[in-house]
Amino acid sequence: MPLPIDPNAEPRKIASGFGFTEGPVYSRRGYLLFSDIPNNRIHKWERGQLTTFRENSNKANGLTFDHQGRLLTAEGAGRVTRTEKNGAITVLAEKGLQAPNDLVYAIDGSIYFTDLPKGLVYQITRTGQLRVVAETPAPNGVALSANQQLLYVADVKTQVVRVHAIEPDGRLKPGKDFAPVRVDGLKTDESGNVWMAAPDGIAVYSAAGEHQGTLKVPERPSNCAFYGASFYITARTSVYQIQTKVFGTRTF
Repeated sequence: MPLPIDPNAEPRKIASGFGFTEGPVYSRRGYLLFSDIPNNRIHKWERGQLTTFRENSNKANGLTFDHQGRLLTAEGAGRVTRTEKNGAITVLAEKGLQAPNDLVYAIDGSIYFTDLPKGLVYQITRTGQLRVVAETPAPNGVALSANQQLLYVADVKTQVVRVHAIEPDGRLKPGKDFAPVRVDGLKTDESGNVWMAAPDGIAVYSAAGEHQGTLKVPERPSNCAFYGASFYITARTSVYQIQTKVFGTRTF
């Protein structure tokens, strides 16, 4: 199957001049947020205008929203936080963490996140309990399937993306190899495809683990995000956007 993108479409640069972009997430209120890790900021892009959403971001990396539209952040300095609607920062997890990298919000109200240097995948349950749900040498990106029954975890040391079935209580079953690709961030769409930021572009795999093709990007991508059929890519110093023929999975 070909990539679910118009073959004549190319990624369009929408913002540039950053240190290293990561963690793109699009708000249902109509704006994109993304991290600039070296400059310790979270930026906001809205209708072509760029502003700073948060200074001193504590090395913010992965970003997502919860069901109330509150920003959840994997802070590389050692914690996971929630930004309240009044701008206050609530710490959701910190003790024992080293460098949270990426995170995803589940429909049951829990949060899955990776701590790359510790080699662990954690879950913050809906009651606030922090527990380890998987171990892997260097977990980076994490994403849920459209039906919320699978969790994809990218390991940058083994250079394999693995997929875990999720137990009814939120724990993970032992993972299975899904794609032999070195992946940073990744997202899923409603058709079951997995879109993965790989060294040579955005690699797209079907739910069955078949490579559909790779979307070339002018810079090496770090992560990606959907909003409907709009697809956003963070890539080193810039952020890109392209329209697809599928809708991304909504987890908030």
